[in-house]
Amino acid sequence: MGSFSIWHWLIVLAIVALVFGTRKLGNIGHDLGSAIRGFKRAMSEGESDEKAKQLQHDARDADFSAATKSRETNDHKV
Repeated sequence: MGSFSIWHWLIVLAIVALVFGTRKLGNIGHDLGSAIRGFKRAMSEGESDEKAKQLQHDARDADFSAATKSRETNDHKV
């Protein structure tokens, strides 16, 4: 009663092909492939959006030492 052999899987594949037909199985494979490509594309777009947001955040956290120095000199004048 162990694992299935290759012959068991070939019989199952033949029954599935008879029930659904090869055209429908091909369409299912095509649709599944398209869905996986769309998912990968969305994931890569999400990563690039996160990188862009991080760059914008880093740009806002720029070195303000010159502005701070000018503010300190203006405070001392008053």
